[in-house]
Amino acid sequence: MWQLDRSDKAPLFQQIIAQIIRYIQEGQLTPGDKLPPERKLAALYGVNRSTVNHALEELVSLGWITRRQGSGTEVAKGRWGSRQAPQYQWQLLLRQTPFAPDPYLSGLNTWKAEPDALDLYTGELPASLIPDFRFPAMRWENILAAERRTGPTGYAPLKEIILQRLFENYGIDSTGQDLLITSGSSQGISLILQTLLAPGETIATEEPSFLFSLPLFQPLGIHLEGIACDEEGILPEALERCIIQKKIRFLYLNPTFQNPTGRLMSLVRRQAIIAVCRKHYIPIIEDDVFGELDFSSPLPKLKTLAADQVIYLGSLSKIFGPSIKIGWLLGPKDLIHNLAAAKQRMDVETNIFPQLLADSALRSPEYTTNHAQLMTELKRRRVAFSEALSFATADWQLRKIRGGLYTWLTWRHQPLTRRDWEYFLQEKLLVAPSFLFSNDTMSMRINYTRMDPDQLQVFARRFITVTEKLKQKE
Repeated sequence: MWQLDRSDKAPLFQQIIAQIIRYIQEGQLTPGDKLPPERKLAALYGVNRSTVNHALEELVSLGWITRRQGSGTEVAKGRWGSRQAPQYQWQLLLRQTPFAPDPYLSGLNTWKAEPDALDLYTGELPASLIPDFRFPAMRWENILAAERRTGPTGYAPLKEIILQRLFENYGIDSTGQDLLITSGSSQGISLILQTLLAPGETIATEEPSFLFSLPLFQPLGIHLEGIACDEEGILPEALERCIIQKKIRFLYLNPTFQNPTGRLMSLVRRQAIIAVCRKHYIPIIEDDVFGELDFSSPLPKLKTLAADQVIYLGSLSKIFGPSIKIGWLLGPKDLIHNLAAAKQRMDVETNIFPQLLADSALRSPEYTTNHAQLMTELKRRRVAFSEALSFATADWQLRKIRGGLYTWLTWRHQPLTRRDWEYFLQEKLLVAPSFLFSNDTMSMRINYTRMDPDQLQVFARRFITVTEKLKQKE
């Protein structure tokens, strides 16, 4: 296993790095596995110990392994999506195994094919809850007319109705701002990263955050720093330290029903975070894809508190499902026009058809009624889920569901390992453990909306089984 190809002309330390990354991606080494001691690795590879040390230190800096005095070297357990590729020699990069998903996700995707699996991982409403709309028949001349009303930033009527709803629902004023239509919020995030950040620069976010599960950062060479949070949201003091020490370029926040924790950032904390960012001239990306799934009166958006400092991301996919893959960026006009120009250069157009469907749905007289019915059903499912898990509060801490799609459960007993989460897969409960979003292994995200009453009973039975297995390991 620990052998090098001596015909390879790449430096030995680079070959070692590439080989260990490949072993991790192929599953020969799994998160938490110990590597042989440095001296033994040097003997196995037939190289100097300094060569092995150089390779291991590079792997630590890239996020693939961890090294602790007295504990040895092991494969990193968390933050799979923030691991970096070594940026050297095109030939070596071309030979590397493509970036692989977290091993847990590979297993989860296998179990998804089982007909009786409960998919509580997927971040969407179940199909049965997606509002139904009647879309008008459209002649080809209507499509051509719509394309004439589509500029670099998107279909004008759709932009108009989105801006109208943002003002009516949240008081977001578009004076001096413009809106760019994207193919979902992920495209908006990717566009910002590729346009406004350079390789080696750093963006900060909450810890945990779903950004750590996205394969966006590794190929761009952009670093992602997690900032500690409490029940009110990201900690201002920790953020300020990170800004100073890591030279943060952007702060990405998901303040309303944060993914994965479902946390709602308090108004006081929102104001404090904005103050820190103003002090250090740090732009904020506010991702508000769950904004329309609020069970109470919405808190002021960061965009309303600091319009020119915040780029606001929204999406319709959490309401309409992935079929209408429409999102948007709202920011200062000059910035949005630059992003639109970059979008055109990258040739990542947003198709006119989903824009027309989105515009029709938002203008439909059925929209308000359908949305109210959806919220009523989500509240009912929230109550049913909380009651079904009332037995588990001695073993699991449950965060109160105040909106959005997710709830966050934390184990109250002995430390859990990655392998302990295999019990959930064995019981066909497809959940999202916290190690997908951070270095923690004690919590999980569940999409509570994806279970009707019958499925909730099945979930409760399987959840009891897993809980008992975990308790037996204490």
